This record gives sequence, structure tokens and C-alpha cells, in this order.
Amino acid sequence: MLAGKRILLIIGGGIAAFKALDVIRRLRDQGAIVTPVLTRAGQEFVTPLSASALAAQKVYTDLFDLTDEAEMGHIELSRASDLVVVVPATADLMAKMANGHADDLASTLLMATDKRVLIAPAMNVRMWDHPATRRNAETLRGDGVLFAGPVEGAMACGEFGPGRMAEPEKIVAAIRDALANGPLKGRHVLVTSGPTHEPIDPVRYIANRSSGAQGGAIARALSALGAEVSFVTGPASAPRPEGVRVTEVETAEQMLNAVTASLPADAAVFAAAVADWRMETQQTGKIKKTAAGDVPALSLTENPDILAHVAHLNDMRPRLVVGFAAETDDVVAHATAKRARKGCDWIVANDVSPETGIMGGTENAVTLITEAGAEAWPRMSKDQVAARLAGKIAEALA
Repeated sequence: MLAGKRILLIIGGGIAAFKALDVIRRLRDQGAIVTPVLTRAGQEFVTPLSASALAAQKVYTDLFDLTDEAEMGHIELSRASDLVVVVPATADLMAKMANGHADDLASTLLMATDKRVLIAPAMNVRMWDHPATRRNAETLRGDGVLFAGPVEGAMACGEFGPGRMAEPEKIVAAIRDALANGPLKGRHVLVTSGPTHEPIDPVRYIANRSSGAQGGAIARALSALGAEVSFVTGPASAPRPEGVRVTEVETAEQMLNAVTASLPADAAVFAAAVADWRMETQQTGKIKKTAAGDVPALSLTENPDILAHVAHLNDMRPRLVVGFAAETDDVVAHATAKRARKGCDWIVANDVSPETGIMGGTENAVTLITEAGAEAWPRMSKDQVAARLAGKIAEALA
């Protein structure tokens, strides 16, 4: 359930902070990727070294660390996860969240994130019962923040009552529930990704430079919202997303067969860069150079148009069909024409000219083409593009 899920774990400054290390260990045991953030007060109870060792990830502590801002800005850090978790959530942190304060890294991340937030409150019983904390908790619940605890029990201060942090296993169970009950729960989404390789002979093939990174990010983002994802990928260099059903293919014809076998689906996202042509007849032996230096003639034929095929299905057509258009000029015009020609609902268009660095890179700059027109998105990481697209798909299927 948690395999491949990305958790941003903020550790607040309370005596229960030591239990956050157990939460990290349990999440990693279930395959999650945990990025710890320590508040200044949290560092009084848990060292960055211990959190880093258990998470096997860099620990972030300071909003104004310019090196970190160059490598991983606080905006990207806040959104490159499937869930933001605060353990423990102190009265101070809850007050900052409820009132929109952003004066350190943790509170800034919580303000900047577009992902769901789950908190595990922990404080003295009098602090939990204080009217200000009650108001803040009610505000946070109204904002959609999820709660794990607190529970009643003995406290380090010697008092007994509500305010004790939930045990690590309960927090991890709440994290599993949060990731399983997203807006796409019960929906099946098909995603294609990567290039296709069309053989010329046993050692050569026609292909393109697609890494499959954007398609993989989309599959992860959809899964994080609770969708059951069928991921059909060509021979891409990007790692395969965890927690989804992966089908490996090589050619366009194999991809079409895998897509057909994956239907029905509520939505289909065709992010694969499928080769337009294949050899009319594949050579069974390696094509050899001739003494005369003759250049072999390659006779090509069109590959099946997978996007158009699915978009024009009758009973098996997904409710939402999304295509991609990788262009090098007149991006919006070509993508708009492609949407009409293919019969799909949306087209995600991008400029893959060599100077953009998008093909095979870590960022993307896309324009979403729909019946309503063209919506240009700013350049951002491929994970952020995926999260934004997944959110729009969830809205469309609601």
C-alpha cells in the first residue's frame, strides 16, 4: 500500500518527537520514501543525523539555507510528496497552521503545499483543552487537515488525559488510510509512458528520446489520490512507479494490445511517445554494409494510432481521454488541431525543442488544451505537472 509513496514528515518540538523516528522506520519498512523536516524545537529532541539515518534521506531544517534553495526550493519540497505528516503537531505548530503563519521552514512548507496534510497532535492535557487549541483544531479540520489522535493517557509531565500522541502504528495506519481514500478512490486510470522501439533488424530499432519520467510521475500522482493505476510503458529509462500495475512493452502494436487489455477505465492518459512508423518488413538478420557502400532502403508503414483508437471506442471509451502533444513549433495550434483530429478530451502540449531541455529533463512547461481553450502552466518539475494534472482529472471525474 505504501510502496513508493512519498511522505514529507515534519517533526515538531515536543517530548513525543522521539516516536517520530519509529514512524519513519515503520513507513520505510512498508516501502514509503520519507523526507524528514525538523523544526528548531524538534532538534532539541531528535537529531538530524538520527532522522537522516533512519530515512536514508537528507533532512531539511532551515528555510534560509541557500544551498537547499538552489537544489530543492521550499515550494518544490512542499509539493513533491503524496502526503505531508506532522509528528508531533505541537500546540504552537497547530496555531501557526490555523492562522497562516509562515516564519520557519516547517510552517512555510505547510502553507505552500498543495497536498493533503495529516497531523498527530501531542501536548499537555491543559494545552489540548485550552479554548485557543480547540478553535485551532476546528479550523484545521475545516481546512481539510486530517488528524491522528490525540488519545488519552499518561504524559511525561505526570498528568493524565487527552493530548497524548497516538502510537506510531496508529499514525502509520492513518497515513495508509489517507493515501487510500483520496478523491480518485474506486477509479481506474490507464497511463501509457515512455518510448516505443520499432525493430529494423535484430540489433537496430527506431525510437525517440523520451525518458518516461513524466508518465511515471503522472502514474504516481494518480495513485497518491487513491486511483487504481494500470501503467503501460515502453522501454523507458525512468524507474517504474511503485504501487501500480505495470505492463512492459516494446513496440506500438504491443502497447495497443496492452492498452486494450487494460480497459475498461474511468480515464486514460496517453503520455507515451509512440513511434509514428515501423518497418513494413522487419529484417530477420542484421543488415550488412556492402563493399560498394550501398545505403539500404527502409520501407516504413504507419503504426496504430493508440490515442485515436481509444478516443473513438463506443462502449469501452473512458470517460476522460487525455493525450500528449510534443511539438517543436506552433505548439498550441498543432496541439489544438491534434485534439480535434484524435477525438480526445484534453491534450497536454509541450515544446520539446532541444533548447528547452524538456525531453529527458526533470522539468516541463505545458499547456492544457480542452474544449474551453488553452491554459498555459508555468515551467515546473515533472512531479508538479503530474500532481496538477492528477488534481484536474480528479475534479473531472467527481
